[in-house]
Amino acid sequence: MTEKIKLIVALLVLQCCYAGFHIVSRLALNIGISRVVYPIYRDIIALLLLSPFAYFLEKNNERPPLTLRLLAQFFLLALIGITANQSFYLLGIYYASPTFASAMQNSVPAITFVLASALGLEEVNISRRDGLAKVLGTIACVGGATIITLYKGPLLLQQKAHQIQGDTFEVDQSSTKNQNWTLGCLCLLGHCLCWAGWMVFQAPVVKKYPAKLTLTSFTCLFGLIQFLIIAAFTERDLESWKIQSKEELLTILYAGVISSGIVIYLQTWCIQKGGPVFVAVFQPLQTFIVAIMAALILGDKLYSGGIIGAIVIVIGLYLVLWGKSNGKKVTEQSLTKPLLNGEEETREANATSEEIV
Repeated sequence: MTEKIKLIVALLVLQCCYAGFHIVSRLALNIGISRVVYPIYRDIIALLLLSPFAYFLEKNNERPPLTLRLLAQFFLLALIGITANQSFYLLGIYYASPTFASAMQNSVPAITFVLASALGLEEVNISRRDGLAKVLGTIACVGGATIITLYKGPLLLQQKAHQIQGDTFEVDQSSTKNQNWTLGCLCLLGHCLCWAGWMVFQAPVVKKYPAKLTLTSFTCLFGLIQFLIIAAFTERDLESWKIQSKEELLTILYAGVISSGIVIYLQTWCIQKGGPVFVAVFQPLQTFIVAIMAALILGDKLYSGGIIGAIVIVIGLYLVLWGKSNGKKVTEQSLTKPLLNGEEETREANATSEEIV
């Protein structure tokens, strides 16, 4: 296969892995895994996977010395990007649905742009087309998220849970009754805010501590410690910590190995080959896959309001991505023009000197 086809196949696999995580997480909650114990097991697996690579691959690199200030920043990264992020996410898919968790995540680039602009890390020039596209895309993403949160609309599709590999995952009727659409969507919005804030806050930390795998390992470690502190107050029953079925083990392994291991490697490889904008373009495909899987496997209800909101968010996402890509080209052209002008002046000067000679 050519490199382009390999990249597209890898991106499709990546979005399928992400979609699978949404479904698996909801299945884990439906079969009774604690919302605190589940991320703890996931973070333990992630830490076990990342730590050896961080130690051996970055062993010869010059790591900056660990200071109390850096450790405090790692702790805050874990609090925002792992503890709050994963907690809001699990509450969101419990009270709403995996489909709209995936739809809401399409707004993360726009939220990141707003936070980066507020902190002066992103330039906004409304007089240019790329700047206007970023602003309009951000408004569209916020509008789409508002539609999903406040307007359900008529029911479109509902299927019963299907059988998977001989084991039937029945939808937990008690959790279905306890669903709170508005609360679930607000939690998902909090999840997206935490995700965007984590990316913005991570940028200056990476400049100070460029050993990315080691940084990620420390973040996972602090996130695990924070979840264990929460569990000390909320999950004192030892039965909650026992893996009681094959289904529970499979959901935990998928979350740890696939979502925290293979996905990180795949995404890094795809960004290196195609760039962050090209990778982000495939993000809405995940929402489509999740919608089908959630309807067929979980029996989730699909509402027209969610579909409308998701479409508006996707339009906003592409506007923001186009604005960022076009803005980058304009900046590169403005930087290269003085160099080209300098080369032309040098050539003219050389030609004049040759004529004089």
